[in-house]
Amino acid sequence: MTKPRPIQVTDVILRDAHQSLIATRMRTEDMLPICQQLDEIGYWSLEVWGGATFDACIRFLKEDPWERLQKLRAALPNTRLQMLLRGQNLLGYRHYADDVVAAFVQESADNGIDVFRVFDALNDLRNIETAMRAVKDAGKHAQGTICYTTSPVHNSELYVQQAKQLQDMGADSIVIKDMAGLLTPYGTYELVKAIKEAVPLDLAIHSHSTSGLAPLCQLKAIEAGADRIDTSISAFAGGTSHPSTEAQVAALKGSPYDTGLDLKKLTAIDDYFREVRKKYQQFESEFTREDISVQINQVPGGMMSNLANQLKEQNALDRIREVFDEIPRVREDLGFPPLVTPTSQIVGTQAVYNVLSGERYKTITNEVKRYLQGGYGRPPAAVDEKLRNKAIGKEAYSDERPADSIKPELAKLRKDIGDLAKNDADVLTFAMFPDLGREYLQQRADGTLVPEALLPPDSGGKPKASMATEFKLDVHGESYDVAITGVGESGAGRRKIYLSMDGMPEEVIFEPLNEYVAQKGDKRKKATEPGHVTAAMPGNIVDVLVAEGDSVSAGQAVLVTEAMKMETEIHANIDGKILTVNVAKGDRITPGEVLIEIG
Repeated sequence: MTKPRPIQVTDVILRDAHQSLIATRMRTEDMLPICQQLDEIGYWSLEVWGGATFDACIRFLKEDPWERLQKLRAALPNTRLQMLLRGQNLLGYRHYADDVVAAFVQESADNGIDVFRVFDALNDLRNIETAMRAVKDAGKHAQGTICYTTSPVHNSELYVQQAKQLQDMGADSIVIKDMAGLLTPYGTYELVKAIKEAVPLDLAIHSHSTSGLAPLCQLKAIEAGADRIDTSISAFAGGTSHPSTEAQVAALKGSPYDTGLDLKKLTAIDDYFREVRKKYQQFESEFTREDISVQINQVPGGMMSNLANQLKEQNALDRIREVFDEIPRVREDLGFPPLVTPTSQIVGTQAVYNVLSGERYKTITNEVKRYLQGGYGRPPAAVDEKLRNKAIGKEAYSDERPADSIKPELAKLRKDIGDLAKNDADVLTFAMFPDLGREYLQQRADGTLVPEALLPPDSGGKPKASMATEFKLDVHGESYDVAITGVGESGAGRRKIYLSMDGMPEEVIFEPLNEYVAQKGDKRKKATEPGHVTAAMPGNIVDVLVAEGDSVSAGQAVLVTEAMKMETEIHANIDGKILTVNVAKGDRITPGEVLIEIG
């Protein structure tokens, strides 16, 4: 046991806690009123940015993530602000050129980030070198990250070696990031002890409470020499989130490890967030509670709530247990990557496709193909060669650092986004999510940003029939103001929803699988013939690769779609000529529709 000393606390209430429990939906307007009280606590840091918050801001909340950071910096002048950065992936889902990584880190530092927790999903530390160097160049705290997981190839000796490499990179501190809650108390003690004996840097423990073991793991980590723990205000603690700040402060109070934090002040902050959480009930899920089966499926907290929400949107929530069972099998096929963004999305989405299509790897996402080509780095273990051959055939696998093959791209990004970008931060928003970022910036310029609606707290997750739920609807370039004014039965499994569209009443019927049936206008017909090209999952059209009159061969890619943030090619199922193309880039699609007809 090491010499006792006060333990430092990083609170994740403004980032990872709500990412893990309510699908990253907390809005800036619900953060700012409590910032003064948070600023007075004396935390070592507050995690406020990075992870999925950037994506959620522009995709759902229609907020500028940079503006959120600026406001939080102004509201928290006395507290270190911390972010989670995915190394060469930054906050997107691909690797970026080194010049983009350096620019993003500097812009984040200029806007208020003090501590950068830098990780790579594969623990391929080549992928964090540029980001770590950029953090040091910006004069900020570089926290090197070990993504903890279990597999036949992961052990304490490997993690100690990684800690030494992080020290050699210039890390100011190290964190063990247990994103799925896989640590056990005595395993934690041995791992922390081994790392602290080998590397004389401050060590933090970040562990989700999914299995219920995280508070115990943190206490054993402290006994073994850990210097810092990640916690969340209890209103957003537990389950797939983190140990309660108040509980851990109370557990250490009066001991040589006493944090010195004031429980009364923390309790007042908890009262505030308990009221805030009620606003987001529509994003709550039974799958974010404590569940020891995480030791089997290894699904991390942030992935759990988002996966449940995405399956619910596709009317497939009843199959989530099948997906959880499939995830470890896909992970083994891919060489046991730790499940953290983006590998959690890569593995999770492929598992969903495997389950919903009824055949494993009938559809393989572009991200899985890129992974098998070496596009994300070096897998921890050998991948399934049959899968690699099916996915990429004779295409070359590269073992080089993926960013080495990416030319500088910042100048091109500036040119591509043009006048929609008012500053470098806007260019970087576009870089993270080209289509989504451009759409956001265009809507901002047009004054048409409409955030995702929140349902009233007493609605039971559904709009009241007696009140109008208003939103905007874009159909073929035309914008409509829509108000849902009531619901009723319509037989044969259909539901009538009564709408007011620009003041003109319409009746619209929604069928199972969110299939849209309107009394006016056309809709895509059902796929019934071999030449009818359709999709396996609901999603959006990213690209149309063919035109009417083109000749195609069976197996040729004709469309690229996006579902659950992952892209997938749709292929021609017969040889022939393209008779009709019924979709365009950006269109929403549902399974069973004829997207392209081949004859």
